[in-house]
Amino acid sequence: MNWSHYPPAATKTGTSNGTETWNVVDSLLTEFWHSDAMPVEILALIDKPLLLMALLAVGAVLGIGVERLVEGQKRAERRAYWQGRNRGKRGGKFAVVQNGAKAESANAEDIATSQLACVMGAEFRARPLLNRPEAKLFKALDAAVIARNPGWQVMAQVSLGEFLASPDRDAYGAVNAKRVDFALMDPDSRVIHAIEYQGTGHHQGTAAARDAVKKEALRRAGIGYHEVVAGHTTAGELRRLVEKLVPSS
Repeated sequence: MNWSHYPPAATKTGTSNGTETWNVVDSLLTEFWHSDAMPVEILALIDKPLLLMALLAVGAVLGIGVERLVEGQKRAERRAYWQGRNRGKRGGKFAVVQNGAKAESANAEDIATSQLACVMGAEFRARPLLNRPEAKLFKALDAAVIARNPGWQVMAQVSLGEFLASPDRDAYGAVNAKRVDFALMDPDSRVIHAIEYQGTGHHQGTAAARDAVKKEALRRAGIGYHEVVAGHTTAGELRRLVEKLVPSS
């Protein structure tokens, strides 16, 4: 057999991953070259150096691709881990638990640093938490609740993730960022009822589907869900609703 057509291992170059793959190939070929019982298929390839070179090159490319794919998956898992930590960072709520959290702290710091740089380069302005109709309803609702029981409070624009918890990460993520317009909180800081203000433009797009998600999550948590419809709920009806929902002091 003529080995002169095959370039020696010392001439092979490439990325670090490629060099590593070539070294493995070299060791395997050396073992085959010194074996007294090489398979017929290998002998056939050795007699065709160009074909052998092509097969080795393809193997090297596939090896590098697999390594990069695995590394990409690891990066995605790290990002998902910290996103989960951010969603469940408050005590008593869902939190992602993963071994080796200390090893991820550097990545979390990088994310925070990147976010800080983004914020420092942007402009911000304060804006009202409620629009005008919502603000009017809040004042009337707040006054009625305090008159009924001063120990109760009305909270506005509250994220469901702040007062709901679930061991199911996907279910918690589905409701975490959704909000209720108003939440009635008892003296123990527990949300007992949620009130949604249905304005004139509320039932547009996917509003009905979003409401269905909120209603089901609240129902499963044992929290009441009530609607106040613009132009249909009178002051007397609002007062009677409060009397129904809030126990007298």
